[in-house]
Parts: sequence; structure tokens; C-alpha cells
Amino acid sequence: MFDQEPSLPLRTNDPSQERPRTLDEAKAWMLDRTLRRIHPMNNLSLDDTARVVEMLDGLDPVRWAASWRSAGEDAWKEAEATQDPEARRTAFLRAQGFFFLGRFPCPNHPDKLASATREREAYLAAGALFDNPVVRISVPFEGGEVVFLYRRPAGIERPPVIMMWGGVDAWKEQMTAASDLALAQGVATIALDGPGTGESPVKGTPDADRQFLPVMDWAAAQTDLAATKVGLLGRSFGGYWATKLAHVVPDRIAGAVNWGGGAHFMFQREWIERSRHPDSYLMELVETRMRMLGVDDEEGYAEAFARLSLLDQGLLDHRCAPMLLTNGRGDTQCPVADIDLLVGHGTPKAVRMFPGGHMGITPQTMPTIIDWLVERVTMEARA
Repeated sequence: MFDQEPSLPLRTNDPSQERPRTLDEAKAWMLDRTLRRIHPMNNLSLDDTARVVEMLDGLDPVRWAASWRSAGEDAWKEAEATQDPEARRTAFLRAQGFFFLGRFPCPNHPDKLASATREREAYLAAGALFDNPVVRISVPFEGGEVVFLYRRPAGIERPPVIMMWGGVDAWKEQMTAASDLALAQGVATIALDGPGTGESPVKGTPDADRQFLPVMDWAAAQTDLAATKVGLLGRSFGGYWATKLAHVVPDRIAGAVNWGGGAHFMFQREWIERSRHPDSYLMELVETRMRMLGVDDEEGYAEAFARLSLLDQGLLDHRCAPMLLTNGRGDTQCPVADIDLLVGHGTPKAVRMFPGGHMGITPQTMPTIIDWLVERVTMEARA
């Protein structure tokens, strides 16, 4: 049934897919996503979001960053003004939420880059006050370093490990909810930036999966971790890297989840055009992907994307680690045809589809994913 390439879904008539959003359309989109607690608006309350959105007078980087960063600095001051640990943590997380939006979707301007720096500072300040504190660690890599955020569950002598990362706009500082779910089940977590994002030392080239290997080495070397094999969670575009690692180093992975990422069809010119202005993305998706890839023009974007195809790299019929493939059935950022393709090649894989668009965000989605990973890393730790 998988001998033929699955057909790609048709575009909808949603006008937001045909052109960038206007300011008013963007404001309505942000408020709607905040009400539904959906990325990227899930870090702030409706009151916090509405206050900034009401004053926002442009989507250009200068006015965009200024509006969100101003609110972030106010929240930072509130955090510093209190000594109560819970109130201080909450205020720093609010600051992080504002700073995150100030650099969203990517820091392609100095003002957004400054907001990205403040986001990291606010998250570390809040993370130091978590019940399972965030520890920033770096490991050597090709003359530089790979930075990651480590958390471990209390009272577990040698917990297994899940490594996690996001896509082109959700970075290691956005992994808190997934980390919390894993920690609650006795699993340590490592959050890092995907290639071409955050503090990653490499761009999103076909060999960028090498940046994850020294982090796996670090985890395996810790005597207080059961991390000979780790779990992998790649969110959105990050699902691509989880899929590649599952095929390249299967013996180091207890289980890998591709949550909304591509494998082949996503990287074709036809899909590049279809996904230029998806309903699930606020703005500048093409610019954000280009920054991740390290290219500065449309032709370079198309050529760099084409090189990422795992089918063309000849990997899909190789043995791979256990995989869970999951997405929303109506995704307009990443074609669900890539899931059919992956299922039809190589080692059998588990699939769970959810209703909705990109990543299939429902109350059950993330718990289902974390439960699947926890089961696999726990079984491996006991083996």
C-alpha cells in the first residue's frame, strides 16, 4: 500500500495561507491562541497578552520586539522586588514569556536578538527555583560547545533520560511542560536547541545531527544516570532530527518521537510553496526556516531544504530505533504524507494521529508522547 507516494493534502481557502497577516489579523490570531493555550501564546495569561497586543502598532522587528520586551522588563522588576520563592518564580516565568515573544519567531534583528538573550536569563532565573531545578551545562564540540538544560527527579538513584528539543522557533526554554511530565514519572530530562536555533553551534545542514552526539556521550558517562540509551523527543521541525538520529545511531536510543516533523515531502519545492503562510503560523515562517538553514535567499532555501530529505539520503530502509510518529491530521506546516512514507520503509513504527493542525495539540497529545517515551527508557534502564 506504500509503493506509491502518498498524495499531499490540498490547501484550504483560508486567506491567511495566501499572504502574510495584517496587524489586525495577527492580533486576532494571538488572542485566539492565548485563549486555547497553544504555542506560541501559551506562556502568558490572556490579560498579559491582551495588554501588549492592544498597544502593538506594527509587526516589524523594532516595534514588535520593543512592545514585548518592555513588558518583560516590567515582569523582571516584579520578580526582583519579591523574596517569596513562588512569586519570584512566577514573575520570572512571565518575563520569559514576554521576552520569548519579543524574539519570536526568530531573532533576525538586533532587537529580537537582545530579547532572546533576556529570555534565556529569565528562564534560568525561574528554573533555579523549580522543584526540580534547571542546571545549565555545556560540553565541548568542534572547538566550541553544545549547551543544554538538565533536570533530574528527586529521590531516584539512577533515572533514565529523555533528550528533547523544539523546531525552528521553540527552543530549549520552551521544553518545561514536557520536562515536568517526564520528571513526574522519575525520568531526567535534557533540553537543547535544535540545529540552527538558539545557542546551537551548527546550522541545519544534513550532517547537523552530530551536535547531539556529545550530549548523549555526557549522559552515558554520568554514573548517577541510566543513560546508555536515551529517549528522544523532537517537536515540530525537531521531529526531523529525532527521526534521523533514530536511523543513524539506533543502538544509542531507547525510543524516538517525531512530533510534527518532516522526512522527505516537507523538503520538496511543492510543499515549500504550500507552507509559505500556513494557518498555524503567525508570521515569517520562511524567514525563520532560512535562518535555521543558514541561507539568505529563496533559491538557497529550496536547495538547502532538498538536501535534508531522508529518503534521498538513503536512510529510510535502514534499521532504526523504536519510533512513535505523531501529528495533527490537518497539518499545513508539515505534510502528514511524511508519516505514511516513514511507516512504509524500514523498521516498523508506531503511529498516533490527533485531530487538528500542526502537531495535533490536544489535552492528550503530550501526555501520550511522554508516556510512550517513559515506558521505553524505563524498560531499557531495567534491562
